[in-house]
Amino acid sequence: MKVRSSVFASFILILEAVGVALFLRGFFPVPLKSSLSSKSKLSDLPAEPLAGSSPNSSRLPQPLFKRVVIMLVDALREDFVFGPNGRSYMPYTRHLVERGSSHSFVAKARPPTVTMPRIKALTTGTIPGFIDVVMNLNSPALLEDNLVWQAKAAGKRMVFYGDDTWVRLFPKHFMEHDGTTSFFVSDYTEVDNNVTRHLDSTLKRDDWDILILHYLGLDHIGHISGPHSSLIQPKLLEMDDVLKKIHGALVSKEAEGSLPYLLVLCGDHGMSETGSHGGSSEPEVNTPLVLISPAFKRKVGMEKPEVVEQVDLTPTLALGLGLPISQNSVGRLIPGVLEETSLRDQLRFLHLNGHQLSCLLKDSTPDYEKEAGFEQFRMAERAHGSWMKLFLEGNTSEVLTNMGRKVLKQYLEALASMSSALSKQLGKYDMYSMVAGMVFVFQLLLVLLLAMPEALSGEATVDLPVLSALLSLPFYLLCLLLASVHVLVCTSAESSCYFCSLSWGLVFAAVALSSAMFCILISMAMRRLPLGPLIHGKSPSRSSEWSLSELDVLLLAGTVGHTLSLAASSFVEEEHQTWYFLLNTLCLAVFQDVCRKYFREQSASGDEEEPVLPSRDCHPSARSRAEVLPERWLALATPPFTLVCCRLLRSLNQTGVQWAHLPDVGHWLNSSEHRTLLSLLAAFCLFLIYFLVQRRCSWVSKVALALGLLGVYSYRAAVGNVGFPWQRSGSATSKGTVEARFVYVFILGILFTGTKDLLRSQIVTADAELKSRGLWEIYSGLVLLVSLLFRAHNLPVLCCCLLIQTLMAQFIWKRLHYDAAQTTIMHYWFGQAFFYFQGNSNNIATVDISVGFVGLESYVEAPAVFLTALSTYAGPLLWDCHLVCYLSSERGRSPVAVGHGCYCLALLRSVPAAAYIVLVTGLRYHLFIWSVFSPKLLYESMHLLLTAGVCLFFITMEQSPGSSKS
Repeated sequence: MKVRSSVFASFILILEAVGVALFLRGFFPVPLKSSLSSKSKLSDLPAEPLAGSSPNSSRLPQPLFKRVVIMLVDALREDFVFGPNGRSYMPYTRHLVERGSSHSFVAKARPPTVTMPRIKALTTGTIPGFIDVVMNLNSPALLEDNLVWQAKAAGKRMVFYGDDTWVRLFPKHFMEHDGTTSFFVSDYTEVDNNVTRHLDSTLKRDDWDILILHYLGLDHIGHISGPHSSLIQPKLLEMDDVLKKIHGALVSKEAEGSLPYLLVLCGDHGMSETGSHGGSSEPEVNTPLVLISPAFKRKVGMEKPEVVEQVDLTPTLALGLGLPISQNSVGRLIPGVLEETSLRDQLRFLHLNGHQLSCLLKDSTPDYEKEAGFEQFRMAERAHGSWMKLFLEGNTSEVLTNMGRKVLKQYLEALASMSSALSKQLGKYDMYSMVAGMVFVFQLLLVLLLAMPEALSGEATVDLPVLSALLSLPFYLLCLLLASVHVLVCTSAESSCYFCSLSWGLVFAAVALSSAMFCILISMAMRRLPLGPLIHGKSPSRSSEWSLSELDVLLLAGTVGHTLSLAASSFVEEEHQTWYFLLNTLCLAVFQDVCRKYFREQSASGDEEEPVLPSRDCHPSARSRAEVLPERWLALATPPFTLVCCRLLRSLNQTGVQWAHLPDVGHWLNSSEHRTLLSLLAAFCLFLIYFLVQRRCSWVSKVALALGLLGVYSYRAAVGNVGFPWQRSGSATSKGTVEARFVYVFILGILFTGTKDLLRSQIVTADAELKSRGLWEIYSGLVLLVSLLFRAHNLPVLCCCLLIQTLMAQFIWKRLHYDAAQTTIMHYWFGQAFFYFQGNSNNIATVDISVGFVGLESYVEAPAVFLTALSTYAGPLLWDCHLVCYLSSERGRSPVAVGHGCYCLALLRSVPAAAYIVLVTGLRYHLFIWSVFSPKLLYESMHLLLTAGVCLFFITMEQSPGSSKS
């Protein structure tokens, strides 16, 4: 069965997206769950150990605190409190840390450092995974055992003000609440005022037990301008005043003889040097944790804060309030909180925490008895029973005290060991789904590779032996074998598998499809082998002969080399270095081709040879030497100019992991003293963008583009990034909502005009020129949208992208007669490099979510997600779309070129995706894949879907009436 290469590639990509989705379903682990009842109960708590007799009563120590106030400041870094600037940022808090009745800790948050997973960690004591990053956009109700549910079940009255993520996670749990959206990052004033305005009345009341405050302003400032912004100190001073007000109110209402209060100051995550979060760098994971209560000893000076895990706060608050610990918590009690309690109560608290961790260890580890922490806990429990026997007998000797301290130390060591063992597991992988997805993706990749010679031949078709594969005996044997394996795995699996939960119809379809792909793969491999045609009594086909030029070798070796480099986590973290090197090498290779074409070959053939630069209006031989020479020198200058642009763009944004903290040109331009220079640079870039884009647009689109770019500058001036000459330096800024919506109007107008022309060329008239103009107008609308979303200092990235595209299309790809496959691979390389030129990396923290709210007055999920994704992947998207426009408008092109481009793009996106899946399957027990490969897998999956959409668009263009024209 013969199919077009574009149809074949798109079909393979769609199937590959299914395989990647199946793999991701198994890769993102199922959280650790206890096999006990859904929620912990006081009646389920173990009895107090007692040696030599029946167990003692289930006595619980008295709660440590009557009231708890949790003040959570979003994106609060530990150096904001404990660092050198702590005294100027938060003076009252720093005074309490140094001289007050408090305990100070550096609480480490596990990646992903995003708000919703961190709230889950604080309330459940579990360690969420990267899949919670997606759920962060629309947080469902939390059904897992958690501190808030336990407090409500115990009759605690809770009040909450702040981030509405809490309200969505815990609906109907709060006696009173007022939520504010966390995604509208342009607002850093009202979002905190809405919390503080409730404090005066709430602190005067006595009808609550737990007060939770979640302030978002600091996080929003970080997203807008970074941790070194001039807005940071005023915001931290505001938070310090809030803490002072709360502390003063709690002290004034404290009564003698009653239980003391507890005031908790903490952050859900930190803030990177660029102001974002989500990754695993030290500024992102290190947060301050300050516990303030008269139950603690008064400090006499600044002490180095102890390092704890963020999840340790969960059991500490639970036991401090007299509540059961959440069943799935992996945290351990912070011992400093117990310093003023009796030794018996200290041992009892630690025993309860150890019992909960040992039960969770039993349910999550088959060989739990071999765990060192479990054995330590059993030994400590037995020693605790012996101590209790002596204590109840009235022994008051120093030996009893020393024995109790030894038991206390044993408990702490056991808790640390069990907590560490549970944290390292992170969850259980669905290995069956992972292996099934990996095998399926690998099959599809091999089919793509074997079909490459046919797909890139002159006919641009692929001959698939589908019928012979379906009628062959190996196909039915494979179906029986895979079905037997499925039954065996599903009946013997200790944990639930997603693939086993599917209906038998879907399972049989998957088994049949995988078996058919394997048979097709074998048939195509036999056809490609040198002995294959001879076995069937045929002569070798000429279509399978495939010659490679020097440039082809470079493109193939570079793509394969990049894929192999993914086997090292360092190369994933610093992937931009690989693309920068490959892009520089490509420019040098193209420069060699230009020199060979215009100098060596022409000097060898003499003046009789025709000029190699074709003319649109006349035969190449009719062109004068005066017209050819400038174009020749421009072609010669294009590769070096591209090298210079790439080198400048590398200095604009530091990215990666190891050197991301170093200063770059972007930070220098964004400083207030260089605002004038940034304004001039932005104006020049917008003018150049108009000059490069307007050439292929209609006059209506040209006017709309000019007004839209003027609106882009006005928007940046309104938000304070740049300025007009008549603006004062200290003038007030706004959100720029009106200016951004002004630009959106022209974007929609340009897209509408381009879509109208494209539909007319497809339906009404078979006009190739009209179709080409429609595509370029859609492209210009996309460029206008990207220029609005890009920050002012990133406009040179867009400008250089368009300039390189124009020069390469005019003087390299056309003049050197590069085929569609070579052009596609070059577009892919440039798109990957420009992804990193923007300042992106494989770290979630580099995603700029503030662009999702350009022109919005409030948080609206769909446009916010779309704008954020578009801004993040603007580099690859612009180069993919330029490839569509270039292949569709190339003079004298054939439909084969579109098929070639589609096929190559499909292959280029399939190779790294398959490499990641195979690599992660082999490294599934290594912890670094969580902070490195999880974001990259999400990126590859999204880019794979994007490529599938582009390939489907190719098919539409190839099958249009106008595409048959030459």
